[in-house]
Parts: sequence; C-alpha cells; structure tokens
Amino acid sequence: MNMKILIVDDDFINRKLLQALLKKHPDLVRDTVEAANGSEALSILRDDPSINLVLLDIIMPVLDGKEFLKIFRSDGENSEIPVLVLTTDDTQKSAIFELGADDFLLKPIDEHELITKISRWG
Repeated sequence: MNMKILIVDDDFINRKLLQALLKKHPDLVRDTVEAANGSEALSILRDDPSINLVLLDIIMPVLDGKEFLKIFRSDGENSEIPVLVLTTDDTQKSAIFELGADDFLLKPIDEHELITKISRWG
C-alpha cells in the first residue's frame, strides 16, 4: 500500500522496535518517521503532508498523546489521517476514542495485530 507512518513514542527502543516490525512489511509500509513526543509529531505532520498514519503512545513528556490528539484533531485537515494509539493502559480507552483516536492496541505490540490494523487503512 506504500504508507508513510509516523511513530510517536518517547521510548527510543519502542520506536526502533516498531520501525523494525514495519520494515518487515514493505508491501504495506513505504517509510517511517519518528517523533519523541507530541510536540515533535505536530511539527513533523505540519511539514510532511505525505504521512498516512500515526502510531501514538499516550504517556510522553512535553506533549502527551491525549494533548496531541486534541490539537491534531482540532484541525479539520487532519481528519483523514488515522491515529492508532499504542499503550499499556487500557483504562484510557474511552477517553482516547473521544479525543479522536481511530483504534487502540495494547503494548507489548503483537506484530500480526499491528499489521492487521494498519492494513485496514492501507
């Protein structure tokens, strides 16, 4: 499908792990970009209109996933870009959907589940 995916996670190892998983699926994922927090992610998205999907951690410094979603979804132009939230805390599920997340996946990430969810938007 050739998607360009933005990985937003403050944990360097999580970002590298997701990148490695996605690189194993070149038929689906063309490229990945990384951000260490929501603020960095918003800058990247503002400058790069070719991003098709956001993988978003919730608990991050500077600007967390919930604040990112509020700001990102407040701009109508961003309504077409799916956001898949990756978190260890499933008690946040309803709040995350209310803020505009499209889907939800619990960490540790299961590769098959991740790829299945991503392909729905591909």
